[in-house]
Amino acid sequence: MITNLATSKATTEKPRKEFFSQVKKQKELVLISLPFFVYFFIFNYMPLWGLTMAFQNYKPQLSFFEQEWVGFKHFQNLFTDPDFYRVMRNTLAMSIINLVLGFVTAIGFALLLNELTQEFYGFKRVVQTISYMPHFLSWIIVCGLVSNILAMDDGILNEILMALGLIKEKIHFMGKPEYFWWIVGFTNVWKSMGWNSIIYLAAITSIDPALYEAAAIDGYGRFGRMWHITLPGIKSTIVVLLIMNAGWILNAGFEIQYILGTNGLVLDVSETIDIFVLKRGFGRTSGFAFGTAAGMFKTVVSAVILVLCNKIAGWVGEERLV
Repeated sequence: MITNLATSKATTEKPRKEFFSQVKKQKELVLISLPFFVYFFIFNYMPLWGLTMAFQNYKPQLSFFEQEWVGFKHFQNLFTDPDFYRVMRNTLAMSIINLVLGFVTAIGFALLLNELTQEFYGFKRVVQTISYMPHFLSWIIVCGLVSNILAMDDGILNEILMALGLIKEKIHFMGKPEYFWWIVGFTNVWKSMGWNSIIYLAAITSIDPALYEAAAIDGYGRFGRMWHITLPGIKSTIVVLLIMNAGWILNAGFEIQYILGTNGLVLDVSETIDIFVLKRGFGRTSGFAFGTAAGMFKTVVSAVILVLCNKIAGWVGEERLV
């Protein structure tokens, strides 16, 4: 028994000694990264105590020990609110549209850019720069541009459609609920497509050029090489990014819906769970607690979806996060 204990202790101490040995060898890197660990601890982990507000009738003027604990009351208020399921529908619909359009367009754009040969190097750089620029624009500016483009009076889209004879009278795009989700989806595509394509372009560069040469010898054209070489070569990157983005399924956005959906004509389809919490939560005496309960709900659902997608990817033999 004593021998077993000594062996177990030696087995435990060996990895520990190796760990501290590696830290000592790379002490410069550890010191450089230390401020980032401190930052994340202060701003990402210390505020977690605030989740207790979801189970209290939180009042800012009272200390933690003076708060009234109410259990799951705020979660019940959230799930029994008559508008909750409507905003969940809007959130999920816009998230799925953003997810599908975002992935398809970013991957397609990366594939097309990759097919530009060295003689079009300058053109490729110009296209990349132009496509990246919208990512750095504020949503206020983007929504202003979208409103002007889709405006009923002097909106460029209506003018083009009228000039081409495709419509007989101007369309009030911003006032039709059936268009709103798609407007949000394509606006997100325009703003983020170029930026999102960067990681796919980086993944494509790791594919062995000999595979393309072999495919060309076998008679495959550009699209054949894209389908049989490029897409399988970046499949693991696509799966990992899809898993990570699935965890944000309840984050359809706030700014664009709040700015473009303020008119009453599309309010029924524009209100997301974040806007719902803002209006319902902070208009009540228990606003902080209600908002925290909604935030916890989103976090739990996102974590469950992330774990499920990760497990499913493993079951079907694809790349996983862990």
